[in-house]
Amino acid sequence: MTGIDTGSAAGDFDRHERGLWVGKAEAYRASFAALCGHAVPALLAAGGVAAGVRVLDVGTGPGTAARAAQQLGAVVSAVDADPGMVALAVAGGVAARVAVLPELPYEDGAYESVVGNFVVNHVEHPAAAMAELRRVARPGGRLAATIWADAGNGSMDLFVRALAVAEHGRPVPPRVPEALNFERSAAGFAELAVAAGWDGVSCRELLFEHRVTPADWWAGVAAGVANLGYVVTGLPTEQRARVEAEYRRLAAAAVGADGLLTVPAVALLVSGRA
Repeated sequence: MTGIDTGSAAGDFDRHERGLWVGKAEAYRASFAALCGHAVPALLAAGGVAAGVRVLDVGTGPGTAARAAQQLGAVVSAVDADPGMVALAVAGGVAARVAVLPELPYEDGAYESVVGNFVVNHVEHPAAAMAELRRVARPGGRLAATIWADAGNGSMDLFVRALAVAEHGRPVPPRVPEALNFERSAAGFAELAVAAGWDGVSCRELLFEHRVTPADWWAGVAAGVANLGYVVTGLPTEQRARVEAEYRRLAAAAVGADGLLTVPAVALLVSGRA
């Protein structure tokens, strides 16, 4: 074991994250889930997901990665911190339950593959989360996890640029405490996995482009999905209207001939063995 304290007492960041997604599952599925889904094929390949492999999908959301793993013939269990997300996953045929990192309701070494698509970036104690993923992997079992890269990731640029017109009243979401944070780079994510006890660790960038209509891209934020949604919906009414108008202006200038935006994204994919 790693000696990392995996205590689950929630701090400001965890409490914020757990409240952030309440009632947002359907809005997420209709918006940002498709963006996150681009990483799933590479995630499952890195996790060695194949027919007959026992897989745990942590932070399953509406079950995108879990269903893809099932289509490969894997035997899949899944968890998410939000009951609404779990309900969507279950409705889609996934064996999912509510559980919150860094305490998973499974025995040591229960899974041959543990995957987490954009979940480590939603926990207050990333090192404890990675150690918990290690605990439930059997000897020789595989890890695959993704996060968003800090550098070069332009997926939220339109919203960030639009928010520049909000002069006051902008809510500020909590951040991971500095003492618990890690560098959101390939080197930093790999170091986090090594410190948690994973062997043979490697980390690489995933670059992809998401195609979406301006209206659908705005819909998730307007519904309060994720931290950008939290910020936008928390603005005073007049400021929010200005931000939306600016977004629409920027989006109209950015669409292609087919009426779709091209959203560039950079994710980090870490893999290793127990």
